[in-house]
This record gives sequence, structure tokens and C-alpha cells, in this order.
Amino acid sequence: MLTFDPSLRPNGDYGHDIVTDKMFKSFQLSIEWNISEGGNSGIFWGVQEGAGNNRPYSTGPEIQVIDNEGHPDAKVKPNFHQAGSLYDLVQPSMDVCKPAGQWNHILLTIDYSKNEGSVELNGTKIVEFPLRGEKWDAMVANSKFNDDCHFEKFAKFRTGKIGLQDHGNKVSFRNIKIRKI
Repeated sequence: MLTFDPSLRPNGDYGHDIVTDKMFKSFQLSIEWNISEGGNSGIFWGVQEGAGNNRPYSTGPEIQVIDNEGHPDAKVKPNFHQAGSLYDLVQPSMDVCKPAGQWNHILLTIDYSKNEGSVELNGTKIVEFPLRGEKWDAMVANSKFNDDCHFEKFAKFRTGKIGLQDHGNKVSFRNIKIRKI
């Protein structure tokens, strides 16, 4: 089990995101997560490091890991920021998330050869999206990741690292499995 625990860090320091050593293009990620009450975190793909890419969210799209009931961001842009969503881009078709303190399972599929991405949360497919093309471009244009100078490299890479976010709340991950497709 891998845990980000802010109580173990001095001065509330956070932002110690973790990324894989290897790069991935098309893959399936199976991962379980358990978020603290009021917690927020995320799972990224397509992450690039170096050359001004100092945070995974600057290049990698995010699958939201959040306490739907207790974190205010889950209510700011309802559903587009809830657990399992493609953060700020695609809302889940339903809420099948278990509450804070319980384990949830995500199966993230990214397949560039088919131009398909999807998220299954606790065994239910709740999000589907293209990875490129007009529909993808429209989703990005209608999000906080549009052509703003802070996100000029957002989702521009088909190959990248997979990352786990330290957002300053206690969150644990376990049974992490990555399969190339």
C-alpha cells in the first residue's frame, strides 16, 4: 500500500506527486484507492517531466479521486469533479463511489490505436471519451485546460508517465497493476 499522509510531513508540506519510471502509451491501469474524509487526489496519464513541466496536471489528464460528499470541489462543477470523472472534461454517468474511508477500484483504459479511453469505477463503466480529434478538442476548450498559458502542454503527449497526486490529503493506493495494450 502506498499512502500520502500529510500528518507525517512538517509544516503541512505537500505536492510530492509520484510518477512511474516507465512511459506508457496504450494501457490498462487497475488500482484501488481510499481517500480520507474531505480528501482530494487524482490519477494521471501522459505525464511529462522536465522542461517546465513541474506538476503532473500540467501535461496529464486526471481521473478524479475525491470524497464526493465531503470535499467542496466535488460540488463546484458538479459531476465534472466527482470521483471517477475525467477531471473538468467528462462527468461520470452515475455515482458508484464508496464513501471516504472505504476502498474503491478504478480500471482506466487508454487505447490510442482505437482512440478510446474509459473509466470503470467499482466494476461499472462510468466514463468514456476519445483521446484525440474534434470531440476531445471541444472538451478541452470548454474546460480550465483551454489555451491558457498554464496548460499549453496539457494532453499533448500520447506517451507519458502515470502519476498519483499528493493533494495534501491522506489517500492510499494499493493493488496497482499496469498492463500495456
